[in-house]
Amino acid sequence: MTVTHSLWIIGAGGHGRVVADIAEALGHTDIRFLDERWPALQRNLAWPVAGSGIADLPPKSQVFVALGDCRKRLLILKQLHEAGFDAVRLVHPTAHVSRHAQLGAGSVVMPMAAVNAGAGLGTGVIVNTGATVDHDCHIGDGVHISPGAHLAGGVSVGNESWIGIGAVVREGIRIGANVMVGAGAAVVSHVPDGACVLGVPANERT
Repeated sequence: MTVTHSLWIIGAGGHGRVVADIAEALGHTDIRFLDERWPALQRNLAWPVAGSGIADLPPKSQVFVALGDCRKRLLILKQLHEAGFDAVRLVHPTAHVSRHAQLGAGSVVMPMAAVNAGAGLGTGVIVNTGATVDHDCHIGDGVHISPGAHLAGGVSVGNESWIGIGAVVREGIRIGANVMVGAGAAVVSHVPDGACVLGVPANERT
């Protein structure tokens, strides 16, 4: 079924461009941005920037928050909820999300990514291009799983953590909140809250 209603995207940066492209692939025909740089910023590629923030949203609008900063993304999602707006979920047509998985409000699954059976994603999660979240993983709010990162079965990731590009996480590993996993890291042991881990195997860096 073709989607004809509008979609408002908060954040007219690079991430916002990718989100708008996904929305177009899903059939959205009226896409507009909100960005704090408006009115100086009028367009983001093919799409207009039509306001600066939540106060500029028409009633009952469909909204997506496309901010790369995990904490800020969750803050804006909370403000949207308090203002009576529901954040949409976006799944690119080439991605696979099992019907037995759960996808939280304001989350996006990008091209060629996969979220398998029994996985649960929180609010405002990004599963980026080609990333995989295997069975029974639990992904907290505001997590970003970067392009080409792979989480084996039963992994848990705490709120606002970032899994770097090309990282891999062994089955059953627990990654805490506010963790940074470096690009290409191989995580084979549990990671405490607030840690930064790098390397193969991944070790904590100060």
